[in-house]
Amino acid sequence: MSDQLRPRASLRTAVVWEVLKDALDHRVKATGRDALDVLDTGGGTGNFAVPVARLGHRVTVVDPSPNALFALERRAAEAGVADRVRGVQGDIHGLFEVVEREGYDAVLCHGVLEYVDDPAEGVRNAVAALRPSGALSLLAAGLGGAVLARALAGHFTEARQALGDPAGRWGEGDPVPRRYTADQLTELVSGADVEVGAVHGVRVFADLVPGVLVDTEPGAMEALLKLESAAAELPAFHSVATQLHVLGTKRG
Repeated sequence: MSDQLRPRASLRTAVVWEVLKDALDHRVKATGRDALDVLDTGGGTGNFAVPVARLGHRVTVVDPSPNALFALERRAAEAGVADRVRGVQGDIHGLFEVVEREGYDAVLCHGVLEYVDDPAEGVRNAVAALRPSGALSLLAAGLGGAVLARALAGHFTEARQALGDPAGRWGEGDPVPRRYTADQLTELVSGADVEVGAVHGVRVFADLVPGVLVDTEPGAMEALLKLESAAAELPAFHSVATQLHVLGTKRG
């Protein structure tokens, strides 16, 4: 079964995967090439890289963790796409020490901007790796989702702390260094010569619904996935999403 079709994985990635797949299909039609060159920065063990390779594209994964890259290699081999997936040790700030500029039709920057020292530079580097009119897929932690989660857990002081903190952190024990609003992310992307095509809220409900309900109630998983998809593009729900996804196109 595809990584993207496993129930738990699908709840977390379904919205992003569908948007990304459509973007790749669009680039295939625009370029006239069946196989695209895709860069996945911070791609880790290949949650997106391997499914993208299954579509027939060539994927380069840049990640600072040797262990993650080892797991990526094994995962790609098990999926039968080892010849289309290449892992390289590095990070977004030193990106062009390991990959070429303007060498890719699409760049994935998922779960990276929360941890980098200079998010604006990270976005600029991701965009610089794109060919003209290439697609940028950006996924980052949402501020509103964290505030809502802390409040629903009864941690009201931490929720208020996150709400007022410049980095969106709820305290010293917060494992996420930085969170974003939809406006902050789109401003970063727009400032890097990218035309924003769409913004999606990711995991609007999935992290709030009790797992036992999803696992035991007949049809609950499918209904929740449909609800997530329906709410994803509505701006009203961006402010409470656990993650935010921005899809953009590099200006020619």
